[in-house]
Amino acid sequence: MTEFDTGLPHVKQIQKYIVDKQEVEFKLATDDLLVGKIIWQDHSCICLVDHYDQPMIVWRHALVYVKPKA
Repeated sequence: MTEFDTGLPHVKQIQKYIVDKQEVEFKLATDDLLVGKIIWQDHSCICLVDHYDQPMIVWRHALVYVKPKA
């Protein structure tokens, strides 16, 4: 297992979304689009909570992009 490097820019940006409770958009490799708030991250996954308070664990390798919801 690899170390989770909290100093990497993408990790810091995700952490900022968590702290700010920013709603985000996840685009997946399957072409699905998920919207919600990130509640935690680790070296493999990110947990997104949707509008119905349903948590979804998304594998990092499934992500195409993450951006703040406009």
